[in-house]
Amino acid sequence: MQTEEPFSKQIEDWLRSDRPKTLGELGNVFGEKSFAVAIVLLMFLPALPLPTGGITHVFEAITVLVAGEMVLGLRTIWVPARWRDRELGKGIVNKAVPFVVRRIRWFERFSRRRGARLFEQRWFLRLLGLVVIALAVAAAFAPPFSGLDTIPAMGAVVIALGIILEDVAIMGIGFAIGAAGIALLLTLGAVVVRLIRGLF
Repeated sequence: MQTEEPFSKQIEDWLRSDRPKTLGELGNVFGEKSFAVAIVLLMFLPALPLPTGGITHVFEAITVLVAGEMVLGLRTIWVPARWRDRELGKGIVNKAVPFVVRRIRWFERFSRRRGARLFEQRWFLRLLGLVVIALAVAAAFAPPFSGLDTIPAMGAVVIALGIILEDVAIMGIGFAIGAAGIALLLTLGAVVVRLIRGLF
């Protein structure tokens, strides 16, 4: 019996192929899992503790669009033509995607197909889409230069990896990270509000 190739190998094969490296082609190659792959690629940069000059807000906005399509129950990614057919860029293809592949490979070492049937349920994927939207919005509204956007963004990345690997345990880790990030944002936000009220 032939086993399915690891997902990290599938992405590497796509990278090495002559096929266009666009969001549209991502949908053609990976089907319904292209949503999760796109979320990982889009949110990995906000998940890094690096100054990005606000470019992460663009990725977070596209993530909200992609996750919104999960909520609507679409089976392939739809984006405006100028985004769909635009090459991902050498920086993403040569650096970001290999970085993501290494992380997927690391998770694959410990992953098992736990609760795989859940990922076949439309209601469950729609629920995960709502969670990803919440995490992307939380990352976008984090105070600039605080580094607080990295935690909810990391939660979204790990949840997407759970979808790719069909493992509810990994997905649960993503939930925990994301929830911790949102709780930290709300706690620090309340502290800032109290400090401002104290000044006046």
